[in-house]
Amino acid sequence: MAEIAAPAQAQGERRAGSSSGAFPIAPGVKWALGLFLPLGLALGWELAVRAGLAEGRLMPPPSRIAETLYALARSGELWTHAWATLWRVAVGFAIGAASGILLGALSGTSEAARRLLDPTLQALRAIPSIAWVPLFILWFGIFEASKVALIAVGTFFPVYLGVAGAILSVDRKLVEVGRIFRLSRLDLARRILLPAVLPELLVSLRSGLGLGFMFVVAAEFMGASEGLGYLLVDGQQLGKPDQILAAIIAFAVMGKAADSLLVAATRPLVRWQDVARERL
Repeated sequence: MAEIAAPAQAQGERRAGSSSGAFPIAPGVKWALGLFLPLGLALGWELAVRAGLAEGRLMPPPSRIAETLYALARSGELWTHAWATLWRVAVGFAIGAASGILLGALSGTSEAARRLLDPTLQALRAIPSIAWVPLFILWFGIFEASKVALIAVGTFFPVYLGVAGAILSVDRKLVEVGRIFRLSRLDLARRILLPAVLPELLVSLRSGLGLGFMFVVAAEFMGASEGLGYLLVDGQQLGKPDQILAAIIAFAVMGKAADSLLVAATRPLVRWQDVARERL
């Protein structure tokens, strides 16, 4: 028995060692690798402008953009605009994600609901985001309701597709096993469907959040007096490319921070997964 157990134990140790990755990367190095590309591009452009290889009028060097960001932060404008944008995205994302999960679950679990809802929703999904702007202004005016509604629309569709598609792609054998064990519909959903759907749901939430930040720009073009989208329009009208790029960088930083926060908050929900994430 000991002779049989020894190879099995060694094989388990090899499997456990391989799952941690052949070349583990320290957390600090991971952050450095993530910053390497943007900092390298910024440094290269800065050197090109300073060496006279580029004019830097329409594409200012990073030093001028940093000065603009610092001036906006010191005056408080940056925080006012960033908070207005973040509030709109948060409310629109919450409404769109909740609606997408509800209708996606309904469409994925009921064939009648799917045949009733899905054709219309797929047709609405093909409508460009900018096409909703005049209608929402007519319905809700140019105030916050129209902006939040546009962001909710942008968030809804990826979440709906992710949830409905994940439920429809659940392995039929898993459902049959649940029925063999005489699980109730609630237990079947909680113990089989939810774990099977959860990874794709979290990916669809990240996609919806990213589209929320994309749609907020179109939303803030609708007569907004606050928000990073307003900074973009103001910079374009006044011919300030440094302000436009500063707003774009603020969008990138805020969007990345929101995505990282969502991933960190939902990671415990999929801790049970045995994936090759650390090896890729």
